Amino acid sequence: MFCSATLGTFLEWSNERYPEKDERRSRLVSANAKILIVDDDPDIVESMKVILESKNYQVSVAKTGEEGLRKVRGEAPDLVILDVMLETGDKGFDVAREIKWDPQYKHLPILMLTAIKEKTGLDFMKEAGDEQWLPVDDYCDKPLHPGELVSKVEALLNKR
Repeated sequence: MFCSATLGTFLEWSNERYPEKDERRSRLVSANAKILIVDDDPDIVESMKVILESKNYQVSVAKTGEEGLRKVRGEAPDLVILDVMLETGDKGFDVAREIKWDPQYKHLPILMLTAIKEKTGLDFMKEAGDEQWLPVDDYCDKPLHPGELVSKVEALLNKR
C-alpha cells in the first residue's frame, strides 16, 4: 500500500525521468474532475454542462449562491464556475469570498463567468485575484466560446 508521501515522491521522480508523461498525467488528473456551475441562467448552464460533460467532467449545478455554498461543502468539487449576478447583482462576489476565506476551500479554483460588463458597463477583470475584493482564479465575460471555456477549466484544474 502506498502512502500519499510515497506516491507523491514517485510522481516527482517519474516526471523528472519521463517529462513527456507529465502533460498526459495532467490531462488524466483533470479528466473526470467534478465541476460545480453556480449560475441562474438555464440556457448558459445547459450549454456549459453539455460542453464540459463532452470532455468527461462530472458537472453539478446550483442556481443560487446559498445552494452553491451547500454543494461546495457537500460535494467537494474540483472547480467552481461562478456567475456574479445571482439573486442580487453582486451575490457571486459574496460567494467567492466565502469560499476563499474558508481555510478548507481557499485552494478551490474559481472561474468567474459573467455578463456584468455587458449589462452594466463595469469591468472587473483587473480585480480578479484580489483576495479582498474579488478572490477568484480567473474571470471571463459572457458569452464565452466553448474552446475558451474548456481551455480555462483545464488550466485551472492542472494548476492545482
